[in-house]
Amino acid sequence: MRAAAIDHTPATAERRNFQRVRVKIYGRFMLEDRTEHPCQVIDMSPGNVSLRSKRIGQPGEKIIAYLDHIGRVEGIVTRTLEDGFAMTVIASERKRDKLAAQLTWLANKHELDLPEDRRHERVAPRNPSSILQLIDGRQYPCRIIDLSLSGAAVEIDVKPAIGVQVTLGTMRGQVVRHFEDGIAIEFAVVQRPESLDAEFGGRLT
Repeated sequence: MRAAAIDHTPATAERRNFQRVRVKIYGRFMLEDRTEHPCQVIDMSPGNVSLRSKRIGQPGEKIIAYLDHIGRVEGIVTRTLEDGFAMTVIASERKRDKLAAQLTWLANKHELDLPEDRRHERVAPRNPSSILQLIDGRQYPCRIIDLSLSGAAVEIDVKPAIGVQVTLGTMRGQVVRHFEDGIAIEFAVVQRPESLDAEFGGRLT
């Protein structure tokens, strides 16, 4: 006897209740075969997410994703896209409420262009040599290309994954972008000019 096909499409009510937000955030996801692959969120709601990826999950496949600023998200692939796939989000009502708040914050953050640090003047520090420390304690020498009150561009031989927590000198932050010669870091809090001047010798306003 042939098994009935399972409909993995979200319920109409669910699609109506959740508004999708277009955000540009990165992450990784794991397929059922335990392989991990990089991805980028195209849009997301507390109930659904569309991911751009070279590796495409198949409808009905369970996915575990780790997304920058969002964290762990579990779901089921509902359909394939030309350059990725869409999936439902399996979460409790409390988790969905938290996702809604995170997405609202992210949408506002991107609307204000905060990840590019255009709010604050960028300067080259007088002392560009520094140390980047990962959360597991590993340390790497690096050269600061430029600084702002909210982040830094760093030339470094290693490229920690986007979203990884790091410490630049004594400033905590996280990796938000990769570029050819290094990484961009967003500080956990907006720094005071005198703090950065004392740490790196970069006079900021």
